Amino acid sequence: MDSRTRVIKTLRFESPDRAPRDLWYLPGIEMFRQDELNALLERFPVDLIRPPAPYAPARRASGTPGLVGTYTDEWGCLWEVGEPGVIGEVKNAPLADWSALAGFDAPYETLDGGGFAAVNAFCDGESRFVLAASGIRPFERMQFLRGTEALFMDLADGADEVLRLRDLVHQFFLQELARWCETDVDGIGFLDDWGAQRGMLISPALWRALFKPLYADYCRLIHDAGKFAFMHSDGDIRAIYPDLIEIGVDALNSQLFCMDIEDLGRHYRGQITFWGEIDRQYVLPFGTDADVRAAVGRVRSALDDGRGGLFAQCEWGLDVSRAQVEAVFEAWL
Repeated sequence: MDSRTRVIKTLRFESPDRAPRDLWYLPGIEMFRQDELNALLERFPVDLIRPPAPYAPARRASGTPGLVGTYTDEWGCLWEVGEPGVIGEVKNAPLADWSALAGFDAPYETLDGGGFAAVNAFCDGESRFVLAASGIRPFERMQFLRGTEALFMDLADGADEVLRLRDLVHQFFLQELARWCETDVDGIGFLDDWGAQRGMLISPALWRALFKPLYADYCRLIHDAGKFAFMHSDGDIRAIYPDLIEIGVDALNSQLFCMDIEDLGRHYRGQITFWGEIDRQYVLPFGTDADVRAAVGRVRSALDDGRGGLFAQCEWGLDVSRAQVEAVFEAWL
């Protein structure tokens, strides 16, 4: 069974020969541990592959992400990186003052001058499942533009500008998604971190009113193009699992170990594909080999009914040894 078939059978609950492998890693792994990464991928080839980013240069962008110092992203947000190989934090929000919203525009030049047509050449003849990692993240982008604390206050106060900002970023992301839908990729991913360590960052009711319709739009466009919808969210998002299933998210990457994994299995196994993961807060950086294997066993016991719907996925952080990641994939076999 080739990788692409394996992934599709997993997503459709059609009993693949094994769980597909997917490895995430922080930029620092590529920057400082490339030999380790190459060795691991040679031993445990992944079943999903990401195409090269097709975006054109942005007029507001400057600097280099991942290096200690500052850089500016395509939306004009100034990031500060304090440790090499990590993403950093936004320190200067362009819309900290709402008066700047009236003249603010999204970076459409990154789409209009992009190389989306070249994605098809990448997909041609590829036996692995090609998953587009889009930049679609409306809630996080709103935080980057407005400032996290200010945005939470705006949401609590019901500020009119919040809806204008939401619609501004959503319209851009719809255009971005439309470009990806015209390519030959198999699936398209989007993200937003909605959970804290315990519970949602905002009330589920407010999430359903303001943000659920956005993700429903994304899923509809992806499915209309004959592709699969992948979503990531950190934190405890138990409250919105039924909503994500309802709108058609095919595969969900969430922090299972922030939640009751067995309860998730009882309620949602067979309704959505669990796109990993293995605990990257405690088990991977601090656990023993036995702890890692036990964590994989717990996930499989709770979520795997033999028909699919589960990926062998984990994230490799700078504080995690190669041996720990190898133990994850060994346990899956």
